[in-house]
Amino acid sequence: MRFALLTSFLALAPVAHAADAKVAWYADPTTATAFAALIVFLFIVFSVGGFKLIFSKLDERAEGIQNQIDEARALREEASKLMADAKKKAKEADAAADDIIKRAKADANAMMKQAKADLKAKVARREAQAEARIARAEADAAAEVRRVAADAATDAARSILAGSGEASDLFDNALGEIDKRLN
Repeated sequence: MRFALLTSFLALAPVAHAADAKVAWYADPTTATAFAALIVFLFIVFSVGGFKLIFSKLDERAEGIQNQIDEARALREEASKLMADAKKKAKEADAAADDIIKRAKADANAMMKQAKADLKAKVARREAQAEARIARAEADAAAEVRRVAADAATDAARSILAGSGEASDLFDNALGEIDKRLN
């Protein structure tokens, strides 16, 4: 195929050169001499293997270009796979982040509920302790008032029985002391 193409170019070259002349191409001595020199040059190139070298270099170049194209195609496919993997991992990471956020919100809500419940329980305990202290203080105060009243009544009875005139003053003093201790 290569030689047929080369031969057709060789045959058409002089015809194209002399297309506008009224004399046939082979009758013109300049064209005929140039054509003969071209044929001799091409025969010499062919005999030393120049065409084989040229065509082998062209084939090597075509093969190199094809290898580069194949390599570029393989790199493109690999890049596409890596891009798809990266997108998949990014989606998975987004989903994992969303799950972590949801879990964190749920945990925070649970912690808030637990903290509120603990606070309520602590407040209830403190209220119960305060009420118990108040009840104890009231009981102690009532016992103290009873003791003071009993002491005052005993003193008043003693002074009445002793017949002293100061009985009403002692009674009034005892009442005043009871009032002081209650307030």
